[in-house]
Amino acid sequence: SPDEGWQVYTSAQAPDGKCLCTAVIPVQGTCSRDLRSHQLRQLMEKVSVGRPGADRRYRLSPLTEPLVCGWEDAHGRRHGSPRRGDQRGELKDKMTELLPLMPVLDQYKSDTRLIVHLKEEVRNLSGSLLAIQEEMGAYDYEELQQRVLMLEARLHACMQKLGCGKLTGVSNPITIRASGSRFGSWMTDTMTPSADSRVWYMDGYYKGRRVLEFRTLNDFVTGQNFVQHLLPHPWAGTGHVVFNGSLYYNKYQSNIAVKYHFRSRSVLVQRSLAGAGYNNTFPYSWGGFSDIDFMVDESGLWAVYTTNQNAGNIVVSRVDPQTLEVLRSWDTGYPKRSAGESFMICGTLYVTNSHLAGAKIYFAYYTNTSSYEYTDIPFHNQYSHISMLDYNPRERVLYTWNNGHQVIYNVTLFHVIKTSGEL
Repeated sequence: SPDEGWQVYTSAQAPDGKCLCTAVIPVQGTCSRDLRSHQLRQLMEKVSVGRPGADRRYRLSPLTEPLVCGWEDAHGRRHGSPRRGDQRGELKDKMTELLPLMPVLDQYKSDTRLIVHLKEEVRNLSGSLLAIQEEMGAYDYEELQQRVLMLEARLHACMQKLGCGKLTGVSNPITIRASGSRFGSWMTDTMTPSADSRVWYMDGYYKGRRVLEFRTLNDFVTGQNFVQHLLPHPWAGTGHVVFNGSLYYNKYQSNIAVKYHFRSRSVLVQRSLAGAGYNNTFPYSWGGFSDIDFMVDESGLWAVYTTNQNAGNIVVSRVDPQTLEVLRSWDTGYPKRSAGESFMICGTLYVTNSHLAGAKIYFAYYTNTSSYEYTDIPFHNQYSHISMLDYNPRERVLYTWNNGHQVIYNVTLFHVIKTSGEL
């Protein structure tokens, strides 16, 4: 009825027999009043009544639909909904369950910042690598290889020229270990690559046959990881040396030189040093059957001894390491019994004047010129009784057995470099 404030603009029947009508609520009306709400429900009921068999549906106009929706929302807010209350409770419970995740989210934020920082670093590194790649790309691989080979050759030539020189100083002693008796010898190989750091240990100065081989210097210091070699012939003195995997020593009660190969555990060759004294005939000042002393320097294997023919003066002989044949000999003129110990560096024999405290390197004999000179190089004899002194050209150090202590000394060489081209 027009008095109720409602108007029906259209009412028609669709081609399929369905009843269609359009109702418009006045603009000044509101869906929030209970009377209007009641009227709207009545209208919806009236519209939904159709002829038998027809679909009971209604449609609101675009002007009516927002108002009806607004009424439903307002109605729901005013009267409340038990279902919405339940949802709020469930939501509160869910939020409570999620509270422990807050530290995880904080850690995630921290990790995210770290990842961003790492990405920035990777980006910078990539830029640097790209620059290096571009720089390297300027050279051909074969050209770079040739340049490397050339530099290696020049470095080797320089090292060869720096390899030998005149002894000018000996460092203070460095004690590696205290073990064994008062007399003995210890050494590393004088020729093998630096990766081979085995140490050989021979306690005592006569009739010994037991040689201990330690895997590394550290094993020697701790006394662990060693194998034992039992020599077929006992040794005399302490003048032994390891050269290219073999031990060279003086056979007890003879002037025979023995070459013992460690890997095969066998004697490869033995030969007599003609005329050489033995059995304490011409030892160093400390005695100990030290008649024959083997040593190695940059130029090879040497034997130091003396004979009756040269009146007990020190003889230096160059020895073939394969056959033990004497290649050449020099008479130094220095009495062996007055020498404490001796060693070879770059073809020069250096002799100490005593094996006791206060010793110094007193004499040098140059095999390249067959000449000698007296020297005055301080030599600190810390434990007051040296029974073995040998130079290792691979390591540029002196190995010493000093009163039951295994000691090393660094050496200082004076070099005169003669260049034949650019270095």
